[in-house]
Amino acid sequence: MKNFLANVWTKRVVAILSLLYAYGVCHLCYFSIFYEIHIQDRTSQCLMITGVSILVLVAMLYTRKQIFTRIASFIILPAMLPVVLLYFGEWGMIIPIIVTGITILLLSGAGEGSKTAVGTIVLLLYIFGALGYFLFTSFFISSAKETVVETGTSPSGRYRYSVINTEDSSNGSTSVYVEPNYADLNYPFVTFTLKNMDRVVYLERPVAEEINIEWTTQNRQDITQQIEAISDNIEVEVTDEELKALGYTYDCKLMLTDVVVRKKFEIGKTASDVDPIPLDELTDEQLAVFGIGRDTGGRYYIISPSEELMDKIDNTTGARVYFSDLDSKALKLYNSQNTDDYGNVLFKVSKNRTVLLNTLTDEQLEQLGVSEESDVMNFNGKVCFRSYVAELDDYYDVDSRHLSIELLN
Repeated sequence: MKNFLANVWTKRVVAILSLLYAYGVCHLCYFSIFYEIHIQDRTSQCLMITGVSILVLVAMLYTRKQIFTRIASFIILPAMLPVVLLYFGEWGMIIPIIVTGITILLLSGAGEGSKTAVGTIVLLLYIFGALGYFLFTSFFISSAKETVVETGTSPSGRYRYSVINTEDSSNGSTSVYVEPNYADLNYPFVTFTLKNMDRVVYLERPVAEEINIEWTTQNRQDITQQIEAISDNIEVEVTDEELKALGYTYDCKLMLTDVVVRKKFEIGKTASDVDPIPLDELTDEQLAVFGIGRDTGGRYYIISPSEELMDKIDNTTGARVYFSDLDSKALKLYNSQNTDDYGNVLFKVSKNRTVLLNTLTDEQLEQLGVSEESDVMNFNGKVCFRSYVAELDDYYDVDSRHLSIELLN
């Protein structure tokens, strides 16, 4: 047994636990940035994390001279900084991991110089990180008092809402928030919910004296008729993939924007004519004014592309440069070149990614992700939320992650 434990390959295999533990800490760091934490049983959670940390710490000390353990010892404490700041107060979770990180950093097989350097950097990170975070929360976070007066879920269970009364210097307000109920991550003893997913669907000033929330379920066709009765010009923004699926080509959605007055005059329009101007509405002679051509297949191309643009798209054959061949950077370069001698922009070419709601069939709406039945919320008799609209406009993009200041709140 002694020879087995002294074997270098045994230590290397056991050292993998160090990396797994460090990975778990990094995962917790990721959660602290993008998720709020809700602990159901703090005692059980603390005992579980403490037990795992003790087990891993023993394994780390046993393999302290292995490269995996050394790497893990340098990762744990820096990765725990966002957790300490954003989950401040959850000591049953934080303290066991911090103690494990400090112990293995001090007792790892790394050189004293390396441990001193890493320890100094970590200490400075915690000092300045904590100072910056608490200064931010002190000066930029609103001090208004909020009281949750009602919560619940929609009939389908896909959405949850909360009614919040806010006391401030402007006689207060009543706000209704709706957020997805399907993006939570549930683990033993703890639940993580995405930050900043709640959306204000109704706001009333001053504080509402009466609060009456009613949910109904309506089918897709009925809601479409209700919305179209409001206006015939309601636009829906879609992605390039959705445009293609709806039968639109790249070129049929191209348009001119920021067109200067003299360019409008050259194509027979007036100064008061609004833009954008769809390219499909222009004749070949009008397109030529902007240096744009159209082939027999309806594709648009640049008549005289610059050498810089040709180099950008790596066109060495002298073939036609179609707008559909330009990526976002190449299109930006092209638009920056459409200027006069003084650097003023003459026009820009962009892609219209909107379609009119009244042009979409029921089948196309289903294709865009609108459910057959939708949850509709009424606040004091007024419609303030339709899951139909939330799905169509992609209110809740639970798969995207963007760093922002709001995540610190």
